[in-house]
Amino acid sequence: MVLNSSRSWTRWPAAAHKENRLKTFLLDAAMVGSGGFLGAIFRYGLSGLVHRKLPLSTFPWGTLLVNLLGCFIIGVLIGLLESRQLFGPGFRRFMLIGLIGSFTTYSTFGYETFALIRGAEYLRATASVGMHVILGLALVFAGYGLTVTR
Repeated sequence: MVLNSSRSWTRWPAAAHKENRLKTFLLDAAMVGSGGFLGAIFRYGLSGLVHRKLPLSTFPWGTLLVNLLGCFIIGVLIGLLESRQLFGPGFRRFMLIGLIGSFTTYSTFGYETFALIRGAEYLRATASVGMHVILGLALVFAGYGLTVTR
C-alpha cells in the first residue's frame, strides 16, 4: 500500500493491475464454464433422445446429429460475428467456447469410431467418419452462407 496525495492509503498500481487481470480471467472463466455447462446438458439430452428413439441401432446417430447441428450453429454464429459484428467478447466466449464447444466435442465421436473399429464394424466406422466430416463441413458452409450477404 502507498499513501496517495489525498492522504489515504491505496494499493500499489501493479497490484491493482494484477487484481483486475484476475477479475477479468475469473469472469471469462465463468462465462465459458456456464456456457459449457449448458452445452453439455443440451448434448446429453439431444443425444440421449436420439439413442432412445433408435434403441436397436449400433450406429452413433445421436452423436452425429449433435455434431452436425453444432457445425451448423457455429457456422451461423461465425457468419453473424463476421458480417454484422454482433455480440460482445463475453457473449462470444459464452456461446462459441462454452456452449457450442461443449455441445460439439468430437471426443465422443473419436471414442465411438474407435469402438466401432474395435468391434470390427469397419463399414460403420468409415460411414461415421465420412458423414461427420463431409456433412459437418457442408453445414458450416451453409450456416455461414445464410448469414453473410455478398
